[in-house]
Amino acid sequence: MKETVIKEIQDFVRKYQNNKDIKTEWGIPIVGFAAADDSLFAKLKSVVAPTHAAPKDFLADAETAITFFIPFPKSLSATNTKERMSSREWAVAYIETNELILQLSLSLQEFFQIRGYESVTIPATHNWDEEKLISDWSHRHIAYIAGIGKFGLNNMLITEKGCCGRIGSFITAAKIEPDVRTSQPACLYKYDGTCKLCAKKCVNEALFEDSFNRFKCYDMLLKNVDEHSSVGYADVCGKCLVAVPCSHRNPVMKKLQAKENS
Repeated sequence: MKETVIKEIQDFVRKYQNNKDIKTEWGIPIVGFAAADDSLFAKLKSVVAPTHAAPKDFLADAETAITFFIPFPKSLSATNTKERMSSREWAVAYIETNELILQLSLSLQEFFQIRGYESVTIPATHNWDEEKLISDWSHRHIAYIAGIGKFGLNNMLITEKGCCGRIGSFITAAKIEPDVRTSQPACLYKYDGTCKLCAKKCVNEALFEDSFNRFKCYDMLLKNVDEHSSVGYADVCGKCLVAVPCSHRNPVMKKLQAKENS
């Protein structure tokens, strides 16, 4: 079933962007699977928030959490490198990718329903405590548990295709073999203390080597909401994701491969 689900997700994204009204392009999604009873779900209550949910909080018969990273192309990232405010293209991609994740999740729900399995869809964003700015279901952390990537200094998940993209997750009663997590860092700073470029690129002084101010970060997102109100509610920034070594690849893996070849 695993390969069938991966193909279903990848085919959906490929066909979805053929819609003539869609402006955003996407790469091939990375898909990961985690067992609903993985012990790390319980640990999210201390790592993220005491109210963070586990799959069985959404679906009593949950067996698997499916996550998918939908990568952005380099051409999109390039639009968001220059000004203090996010580019219009970046804002549009945020809106369109959130809708893509919704439609993909609904399609997956139908896919599993036909096969006799219950499932639950989860919004791509805005499922957080607005005062604490902490999510009760962090797609990034679910993707980490599913082995899709590792966290970087910028708090983003770095996958084999980098961190420029959007993450969605889905819960099903179908039992699918979980993926194995690696212990290898994907962030150069966490690997050998180098880089830190994401912190230097933060335009609102929210990200540092040893700290992250989520409120200052969110303040910048709200500025972009006003800047791009014509495209929808685009609470985005993305400056710490673009034009950095982890934008579109795992830089630690590249470094290790270079050592092997030297």
